[in-house]
Amino acid sequence: MTIIRHLTILGSTGSVGVSTLDVVARHPNRFHVAALTANNNIEKMLEQCRLFCPRYAVMLDADSAEKLRIKICATGINTEVLCGIESLEKVASLPEVDIVMAAIVGAAGIRPTFAAALSGKHVLLANKETLVMAGHIFMDIVKKHHATLLPIDSEHNAIFQTLPRDFTGNYAAVGVRRILLTASGGPFRQTSLAEMEHVTPEQACAHPNWVMGQKISVDSATMMNKGLEIIEAHWLFDAAPEQIQVVIHPQSIIHSMVEYVDGSVLAQLSNPDMRTPIAHVLAYPERIECGVTPLDIFKVAQLDFETPNFSKFPCLKLAYNALAAGGSAPAILNAANEVAVESFLKSRIAFTTIPTMIEQVMQTVNHKDIFSLDDVLAADSMARKAAYEWLGTKNTNSRK
Repeated sequence: MTIIRHLTILGSTGSVGVSTLDVVARHPNRFHVAALTANNNIEKMLEQCRLFCPRYAVMLDADSAEKLRIKICATGINTEVLCGIESLEKVASLPEVDIVMAAIVGAAGIRPTFAAALSGKHVLLANKETLVMAGHIFMDIVKKHHATLLPIDSEHNAIFQTLPRDFTGNYAAVGVRRILLTASGGPFRQTSLAEMEHVTPEQACAHPNWVMGQKISVDSATMMNKGLEIIEAHWLFDAAPEQIQVVIHPQSIIHSMVEYVDGSVLAQLSNPDMRTPIAHVLAYPERIECGVTPLDIFKVAQLDFETPNFSKFPCLKLAYNALAAGGSAPAILNAANEVAVESFLKSRIAFTTIPTMIEQVMQTVNHKDIFSLDDVLAADSMARKAAYEWLGTKNTNSRK
């Protein structure tokens, strides 16, 4: 008999959340949605509540929660509407919940993801910031509370699939030489630096392979997304910086590789569709159908690889530097990047100013040791303050 697993989705109206619900809908005998959460997308949340009838719907924004509550009552759906960060933590740690999909974008996702780990859940991690900002603290909690951590990012999921099943972080014991972390190169892989100065938010969000939200699309365009993934890989797989090699692979068919000491390189291939890694971890260690079109290698025909250009994409180097510095440096990097991306999307700075702004903040805010989540959030707050102060001192409308 199939056991039904109960699921909370943190960030259900975003691209990962929507893809998760698509997979869940294909297996109603396997999964039951206990709670859905979002920031302020009322209409999307209402539609999801109609389809999945969760016990709870949580809106981070209080005004949006009240509007959703009125609509829920009018439709007769038996879903309780909650609001605020404490409610996110509540639904991430419900006793009946087995699996928590942590898909809230940005630092806002850290506290509920921590709550899920503290409750010993199966944590499906799509929220990069949890590991980037608080890696060693979070990994300690996962171990102490016997949570299960499974990666959602297509690259980390690919690495997870191609490492030995019993891998514990001892590279020598299993003959692993290094991780090859693939990157599409984003929409500006072949664009000159001069041309990149005039990039618009619409152009930056037009990823050639993946359908994603605005923030992660811009991160992909600057390659900060890959920089954050380097830091993630360090914590997920206990990899030293020199054991993580970024490889530009524009087709996004090979999602990452693991190189072994005998010369073997194992790779995970699939069409660029987030439902593949989502299905893999939802049913792990089983495999389930998820609606993804099978990979036609004859149609793909060609796979290309390039070395990354650190001069053109300085965010990669900034991420390696933050990882090497340790302590609060990755949290400062992440916070500065979030403010920079937000500013670019609002046309307050040019695309090429994003790494400049991040570097300035990293030089301004003192790096400190991290001992608790409060330390992480304090570093995040200081970095945001410094980023907004830097923004206020500049002639920010760079695209006149």
